[in-house]
Amino acid sequence: MLTNYYTLQDIGSASIIINKSEFIAHAKEVKTEAEALEFINSIKKKHYNATHNCYAYLIGEKDQFQKANDDGEPSGTAGKPILELIKKISLKDTVVVVTRYYGGIMLGAGGLIRAYGKAAKEGILAAGVVERALYHKLHLSVDYSWYGKIENEMNNRGYTIHQAEFLDNVLLTILAADGEEEALQKLLVNITNGQAAVSLGESIYVDSPVQLDD
Repeated sequence: MLTNYYTLQDIGSASIIINKSEFIAHAKEVKTEAEALEFINSIKKKHYNATHNCYAYLIGEKDQFQKANDDGEPSGTAGKPILELIKKISLKDTVVVVTRYYGGIMLGAGGLIRAYGKAAKEGILAAGVVERALYHKLHLSVDYSWYGKIENEMNNRGYTIHQAEFLDNVLLTILAADGEEEALQKLLVNITNGQAAVSLGESIYVDSPVQLDD
């Protein structure tokens, strides 16, 4: 299980015009090759009359599933620059399809590489990039008298109170970054002078938006 990684926030699409050719990029997070191929085929079906539907994907914790396809463009001028961009941004579980409607002006190998790379980046920007970080839930049951102190300590120390229920006791779920759960558990016991019942819950991923450089 990865501690943190970058991926796409949503499905995104963007269109650019270069020398009268239109390049339309579609980007999406995918978990399997089957899901990637389903997305690719849906774009091909939508743009069945396009000159080219080029794509690349990178999937798996160790990037073990990756593929680039030029779909009739000169070898290495379309799928490869899309894949290289995905790698440059360090994205995981990502597929990008760039559709081209030819405008009548040849771009040359260098021009195609730049065009497909630029279109792919616009599609990725439209989808949005997030850092997905692993956190662990700590469940805490404590008397109401301790709630204000716990809330202040958590805010001051940068921890997130994920959920709060006010029943006979206050039931809190607090998030600890991977590797910090033991330290947080001890801190909560110390803050409440041993009055809190603290247990370790399940792990979750939390997304934070990432701003890409131009």
